[in-house]
Order: sequence, then structure tokens, then C-alpha cells
Amino acid sequence: MNLSDSQTTGSVPPPRRVSAMEAVLGHLRGAIERGEYAVGDKLPSEAELCRRLEVSRPVLREALRALQTMGLTVSRTGKGTFVVSAGPVEDPTFGDYTASDLMEVRRHVEIPVAGYAAERRTPEDLDLLTRLLERMEHERDTTAWAAMDTLFHLAVAQAAQNPVFRRVIEEIRDALARQSAFLNELGGRREQSDREHRALVEAIADGSASDATDAMAHHLDRVGTTLTAIVRPGRTLPADTPTEGEAQA
Repeated sequence: MNLSDSQTTGSVPPPRRVSAMEAVLGHLRGAIERGEYAVGDKLPSEAELCRRLEVSRPVLREALRALQTMGLTVSRTGKGTFVVSAGPVEDPTFGDYTASDLMEVRRHVEIPVAGYAAERRTPEDLDLLTRLLERMEHERDTTAWAAMDTLFHLAVAQAAQNPVFRRVIEEIRDALARQSAFLNELGGRREQSDREHRALVEAIADGSASDATDAMAHHLDRVGTTLTAIVRPGRTLPADTPTEGEAQA
């Protein structure tokens, strides 16, 4: 079974190409949900899975990490990977925080912070945001991009000129990076996120608090939409959600 070059099916517009990791994740997740690997079962070794699925070990390990994030498996050092849940994924965990807790805090903190940043930012703040945005738009490494994504959100908080806001974002920094990498790998978020970040920087540069809060709210809405699409495949999305041809939300 070769999962190293899979592609989704569908009609116009052409579907987003599925990475090898996504294909492996889909295969393993499906096997768990169908009961081929029951709760308590140990998954085959990495070497065996690589042989069966004809993928490299780095690809397999990324898929295994995604399964753990979704709460379907747990890795036990020296023993292997075990299935701990076969039910539908409801709330993935990124580091120390669940996705729902993370998104709740982000909405209550980052949306007003964006407005304050538009009103209070200094030329130095704007220069940092612009430089980070340009670096992100040219970065192709997912891990490096995710790291810069957290720096970008920290820079927005810094521009609000309230050290408490920056401290809050610092606290969730690791979780933000994990969530960002997860969404980019499985949801094709990077290019759309870059566009959302640019709209936010433009609003902050214009000094428009209302445009900045709208831009941040839109950004977080798209993050939530993508997360839902990944963890609950097939769920009907809200009517205002763009299709993949309109945006890689």
C-alpha cells in the first residue's frame, strides 16, 4: 500500500493535494475508528508500518504525533504506541491546553489586543510586524513558519503596550506553535494565514482599531473552521465558510 503520493477526489475547483502524512494519518485514523485497532491495542512498530504503507519514518512519525494530538493514541517510551480512544475526535490537545480552551482565550484576548495595537503601536512595532510578515510569506519550512507565527502574535501583543497581554501570549506560546503546525500540515492553512496576517498588519498600520479587531476575529474564525474540518471530517460547515477554491481556510 503506497501512501506517499495521494490526492483527494472531487470536482472543480481542483482539490488541495493530500500530503503523504495526511494519507497515513487518514489510513490509521480510519483503521482505529473501524475497530481494526481496538482500544488498548498496540499499533505495529514504526518499521512495520513504514513497510506496509511504503512511507519514510519521518512521515510516519508526523502522523503518529497527529494521532496523539487528536487523543486517539498515546506513546509509551520503550513500549510503543497504544490506542486509547476510538470515538470521534472532539477536542485535540496542543501541549498543555485543549483546542477549545486555547481558542476561547485567544478570542477574549487577541481580538481586543489587535485594536489596542492599532491605536498604540510605535514605528518600531510596525517595523517588526512587517519584517515578520515578509519572512513568513517567503518561508517554506513548516516548523520555521510555525515558530514565526508565534513571534508574530507576540509582536501584536507587544504593540498593544500592555505587558500583561504579552505575558498571556507567552504562556500559550508553545501551544500556539503546535496548533499552527498541526493546521498547516493537515489544513493547508499557511498561505491563507499569511493573507489574514497581512490584512491585520495593514489595519494596525492604518491605526484603525475596528479594522484590526475585525481582521483578528476573521483570522481566529478561519482557524476554528479549519480545526473543525480536520477533527470532524464531513461535518457541515457554516454557510459563510469559504470553499477550498475560495480560501484554504
